[in-house]
Amino acid sequence: MKIKAKDVVVPLDVPKDLYKTYIANYLEITKESGWLMLFAGDQKIEHLNDDFYGEGAHEDDADPEHLFRIASKGKIGVFAAQMGLIARYGMDYPKIPYLVKLNSKTNLINTSQADPISTLLVDVDQVAEFKKNSGLKILAVGYTVYLGSEYEAQMLHEAAQLIYDAHINGLIAVLWIYPRGKAVSDEKDPHLIAGATGVGACLGADFVKVNYPKKQGEESSEIFKEAVKAAGRTKVVCAGGASEDADKFLQTLHDQIFISGASGNATGRNIHQKSLDEAVRMCNAIYAITIEGESVKKALSIYNA
Repeated sequence: MKIKAKDVVVPLDVPKDLYKTYIANYLEITKESGWLMLFAGDQKIEHLNDDFYGEGAHEDDADPEHLFRIASKGKIGVFAAQMGLIARYGMDYPKIPYLVKLNSKTNLINTSQADPISTLLVDVDQVAEFKKNSGLKILAVGYTVYLGSEYEAQMLHEAAQLIYDAHINGLIAVLWIYPRGKAVSDEKDPHLIAGATGVGACLGADFVKVNYPKKQGEESSEIFKEAVKAAGRTKVVCAGGASEDADKFLQTLHDQIFISGASGNATGRNIHQKSLDEAVRMCNAIYAITIEGESVKKALSIYNA
């Protein structure tokens, strides 16, 4: 079911003269569904080349442009990547809806060595200037917070500031929030994940992306409901995780949304590690469930077409 402009809750930190811009961006990023299908292309910093070359990754994935080819041909809500990568390829892909990821870190430093910290690469003012100069469809910005890190105060401050700055520019703000650090004994504890989504709400995020929780090492559609309730008017989306069998992935995705109450998903490896043709079909299958409310059977028929 499609939503209309009157259905969009506009935060009070959005200036009144930019209400229409914010609403237009929200409707575009959710394809007028209220649910978010985010294609994650920010992992080239986060995971270096581990996810793009070698076992498990199709040879197409070695080229960064593979991400843009997928985003231009497949059905998505928004494509997330760092501004530098968008600046290098965006001129050839002006119709893609973009989310600029404002911070990133590599996976080289383990938590046992140091608590994680990821700070701004660029700020919202620079994104707004880039949007104006490039003419690209930049709808949103994103930022990762490592809750529980000894550096969380710095990241929380930056997150709060960028959400405010995003809203005063009419942009949508998406937070990635991952409990991580020496103080965190179980990163996927359901109660802790609910705490993380509540933090996203307190910071004013429009969407918050979290890992799906596990209780005693097992996933359950019921245990995620606490996190959805804790977020209130901030909508919760689930991280896609490592590549897995399409049947299992799409069933999990369906249950996260229609049983657990998630408002979408953020998927990277389960899309881009495939050939271009297969990746586009996976995008379309995910879109069918997330945006169009289709069954797993229907989504699989799209993927296997």
